[in-house]
Amino acid sequence: MKTFLRHMVVCSLPLLFAAGSGYYFTTIQGSCGAMVGALFAGKCAGRQRQYLARFQLGGGAAGVVIAATLGAWLEHRRRRAVQSTTFAGEPS
Repeated sequence: MKTFLRHMVVCSLPLLFAAGSGYYFTTIQGSCGAMVGALFAGKCAGRQRQYLARFQLGGGAAGVVIAATLGAWLEHRRRRAVQSTTFAGEPS
């Protein structure tokens, strides 16, 4: 069960990073009307969605890199711990 939970946490990191970066974008962006004015607000919505998608893709990519690094480190740590335990009489 402990291994399953560890893998669930590592696998959920890209989703969490993507959602976090999308949320960050929406908090710093505001609205199109506030950014370009009421006259050009209709043309701004598509561009705003493109930027939001790029922020989410970047956050997801960062989450994948962090999850892969964390998973490799945990696996390396686990292998070292298994190799360091030797049976009685067996040379290390």
